[in-house]
Amino acid sequence: MIRMIRWYQRSISAGGPARCRYYPSCSVYAIDAIERFGAFRGFVLASLRLLRCRPWSNGGIDDVPQHFSVFYRFSWSRAHEEPRLTPTSLDKETI
Repeated sequence: MIRMIRWYQRSISAGGPARCRYYPSCSVYAIDAIERFGAFRGFVLASLRLLRCRPWSNGGIDDVPQHFSVFYRFSWSRAHEEPRLTPTSLDKETI
């Protein structure tokens, strides 16, 4: 799965300007989710992220959760994580 995403990044995504409303981009998010939670759970999180990425979305910083849960963005969930508002120092170096 990661090879397919890397192919997409090199072949399709690299040809145009950045269009993702979120940071990190959806493809980077998918790779992080797959590496952290495995192919199935990572695919689920990446799919939910793609559903959130739409023209009327506010966007912003959206990291892969520390613990797997499809409800991690809801405040009532035990796995709830508040989104970061600013990039970390490591993120600033790569921007």
